[in-house]
Amino acid sequence: MFSRNGLTMVTLKTPRLLLSPFNEQDWPFFLSLRENSDVMRFMGEVLDEVAIRALFIQRCEEPNIFIIRDENGATLGDIGLRVSHKNPHEADVGYALLPEAQGKGYASEALAALCDYGFNQLSLHAINAWVLGVNQGSSRLLEKHGFTRTQVLEKAYFLNGEYYDDWVYRRENTLTKR
Repeated sequence: MFSRNGLTMVTLKTPRLLLSPFNEQDWPFFLSLRENSDVMRFMGEVLDEVAIRALFIQRCEEPNIFIIRDENGATLGDIGLRVSHKNPHEADVGYALLPEAQGKGYASEALAALCDYGFNQLSLHAINAWVLGVNQGSSRLLEKHGFTRTQVLEKAYFLNGEYYDDWVYRRENTLTKR
């Protein structure tokens, strides 16, 4: 744990992964990840470098957002929680992995660690996720980790000239009582 701009930054470890806060050395990786059309196909439009840089600077300043590295230090993707300003006991989760890192259990391992951290360290009551209905891999991952689809927003997300259904998932902390 360390402090950056008055915020506590943590590192999470799993058997195969290290989830560490963003730092300036992660810029080339972040740029390549966000310029990769295979990565972005379910997330959003590929932005220009200036916009990606602004997003990167924001990620560097936020707690609870991590670069995913394997046991050899190779960067695989990113994952994070955004705690709600209106309801600080809830957060949204998001993640992105390089295509060559997908299908190897890395996202599953990182998501498990992040949920454990959110519920046990941040005392969250619930974690929410938003997934395009066509993103079957992400839907399966969330369901495997106890997320339940709570809502379908039909044709609610416009991406690359098409409207997609947006699926809302939620996992509640079974240890907290409201």
